[in-house]
Amino acid sequence: MKTLIGFLLGLAVLGLGFWAYQENYRTRDAMDQVRVTQREIMHLRDELTMLRAEWAWQNRPERLRLLVDANAAELQLSDMSPDRFGVLDQVAYPARPYLSSVPAVLPGQPLPQDAAPAEEDRP
Repeated sequence: MKTLIGFLLGLAVLGLGFWAYQENYRTRDAMDQVRVTQREIMHLRDELTMLRAEWAWQNRPERLRLLVDANAAELQLSDMSPDRFGVLDQVAYPARPYLSSVPAVLPGQPLPQDAAPAEEDRP
């Protein structure tokens, strides 16, 4: 009986050793993958910083003014001035929808029979 228990304990120790060996290499692989991902994140952050700087350089007001002046005929842009804005009264609002003349019906009330216009009344 002691021999069987010793043999089973020996197998358990070997099994746990094999498991620990596998976990060690899985952990090392995961750590390598984390390092690669962190390097990639740092590279992408550096690239984003460079792109933001380039965007700021390309959108300088003096550069944009030169481009507008050089392409004024094609772009047909003009400076903003107060006389270029309209008045609220000049805005053409859409007509009210046709169903706005139908009376509102509260929940629980029957629908009025004369609320819906006849087919010949519709525009």
